[in-house]
Amino acid sequence: MEDLSLSVLLPFVLALIATGAVAGILAGLLGVGGGIVVVPVLFWVFKALGFPPDLGMQVAVGSSLVIVAATALSSAAAHHKRGSVDMVLVRRWAPWMVLGAFVGGTLAGLVSGALLLVVFGSVALLVAWNLARPNSKVIAAALPERKGVQPAMAGGVGLVSAMMGIGSGTLGVPLMTAFSVPVHRAVGTAAALGLMIGIPGALAMMVFGFGVPGRPPLSLGYVNIIVLGLILPLSVLCAPLGTRIAHALSPVWIKRAFAVFLCITSVRMLMSAF
Repeated sequence: MEDLSLSVLLPFVLALIATGAVAGILAGLLGVGGGIVVVPVLFWVFKALGFPPDLGMQVAVGSSLVIVAATALSSAAAHHKRGSVDMVLVRRWAPWMVLGAFVGGTLAGLVSGALLLVVFGSVALLVAWNLARPNSKVIAAALPERKGVQPAMAGGVGLVSAMMGIGSGTLGVPLMTAFSVPVHRAVGTAAALGLMIGIPGALAMMVFGFGVPGRPPLSLGYVNIIVLGLILPLSVLCAPLGTRIAHALSPVWIKRAFAVFLCITSVRMLMSAF
C-alpha cells in the first residue's frame, strides 16, 4: 500500500471520504449505522489495493465497527433531542447486546474472511428484501415480556451485527417495528444501541487481529487508522443531517433505492466468497 503512487491512491481516498458522508446520512435517516455501506466499500478498496480477500474483509469489519460506534453517538444525540430514543428499551437491551457484540467480534476475528462474506451477503439480501417491501410486517402489538425473549433478541442482533461490521439499526429497526414500536422511535433507539455493538465488537477485532501478518499500514489489530481518518469525520458530521431528513419526510423511496443497491452489493460479495 505504501508503494502506490498518489495518482493511484487518490481515487480510493476520495471514495472513502464520500463513503463517510453517505454512511452518516444513512445512519441518521434509516438507523442502519452506516456499516452496511462502509464494509463492502472497504472490502473492494482493500481488494483493489492488492490485499488478500480474507484479510481485507476482516479489516473492513473491524474498522467499520469503530465507525459504527462514533456515528451512533452522533446520530443518537440528534434523535434524543427530538425525543425519539426509548431509554427504557436501551437500558433493557444494552447488556445483552454488548455480550452478543463481543462474541460476534470475537468470531469475526477468528473465522475466515470468506465466511464473513457469506454472512454479510446473506443477511444483507434479507435486509434488502425487507426494505423493498411496501409495508413492514407487524407480529404483535408490543415487545414480548416472556423471560429471556428480549435478551435473546438483543444478543442475537448484537452477535450478527458485529460479525457484519454494522450497527444495530439494520436488524434492530425491522425487529422493533415488527413489534409495533413506531418507526422514528425504533430508528432513534437503534442509533443509541449502535454504541453497544461498535465498541465491544471493535475491541474484540483489535485483540484478535494483533500479530496477523500482511495487514494494511497503521492497523491496530483488524482496525485501520488510515480508514478511520478518512471516513469518520464526514460520517459523524452527516449523521444529524440524516436525522433531520428522517423527521422531515417519509424515506420510502430512499429505502427502495437503497434496497436495490444493497441487493447488488450482496450478490457481488457472495460471488467473491466462492
